[in-house]
Amino acid sequence: MQFKDYYQVLGVARDADAEAIKKAFRKLARKFHPDVSKESDAAARMSEINEANAVLSDPERRAAYDAVGQGRRPGESFTPPPGWDEGFEFSGQGPGGMDAGQFSDFFEQLFGHRAGGARHPSQGGRHAQMRGEDHHARILLDLEDAWRGAQRQLTLRSPQLDAQGRAALHERTLDVKIPAGVRAGQLIRLAGQGGAGHGGAAAGDLLLEVQFRPHPRFQLDGANVLAELPVAPWEAALGAVLPVDLPDGSTLKLRVPAGAQSGRVITVRGKGLPGREPGDLDLTLRVVLPSGLDPRARELYERMARELPDFDARKVARAEAERGASAGGE
Repeated sequence: MQFKDYYQVLGVARDADAEAIKKAFRKLARKFHPDVSKESDAAARMSEINEANAVLSDPERRAAYDAVGQGRRPGESFTPPPGWDEGFEFSGQGPGGMDAGQFSDFFEQLFGHRAGGARHPSQGGRHAQMRGEDHHARILLDLEDAWRGAQRQLTLRSPQLDAQGRAALHERTLDVKIPAGVRAGQLIRLAGQGGAGHGGAAAGDLLLEVQFRPHPRFQLDGANVLAELPVAPWEAALGAVLPVDLPDGSTLKLRVPAGAQSGRVITVRGKGLPGREPGDLDLTLRVVLPSGLDPRARELYERMARELPDFDARKVARAEAERGASAGGE
């Protein structure tokens, strides 16, 4: 995917104020709108112009785009870094209630996940009341937080317009309780922490979308926890009971059956993320060989080579693969 320079698309400077962006958009729309333009690529250009305006005319999206786009050049290969939008607070419907699919993959990657919550309608009348908008933000947690539950301090950034129509980031800090067993993609709702209500109505809520930082040992698949378990050759060949350290600091004793091979997955039911329906712990065995540069290990390898001349590793591996394919087809 290529990086899009929305400022270049509209032909405005990066410090352009809201009025300059509005004028640039209207000028280009008059030139390229398919209903009036004679340009052969008018429809494509107009879609690109609409997309750029959708980002730069919205202070929240513009602030997030500016943060992720620092130092980027138009057309260069681009993938949003993990957690790039952590702590950005979006109000209302996120991308403005639009269908993100009408724009490019670039827009979809940055803003498409924010389908957002609906705006709350006015109740009408002279003293109209309108509940505040729900706000949205994405937070990155450590796996340990989800395993045990935690209390975390969260700093959120949201842009506020100054008198010249330029956006400056405003920060606020909240104490957030992380429930044990929270899943990736789950929303943590903080009541009354969204937009202010009108006419005495209640404030909206703040919805925090949970994502996880990469863990050096464990991966998440929903509620299931995946990890690799290194084993010595004799532990795999003879069987062993091995310790497995879990993210909450506890240790699980796992029995590895005799004759286990690298790649075998041992599942421990109910030892994944906690919750009403706890996930499973899937451990993939990886046999780790002593180095042949160690004289003691080399002597043992040479002895095995002499005493097991009929052992053919390729043949054994093919047979195992065929058994696996046969079992999978049943």
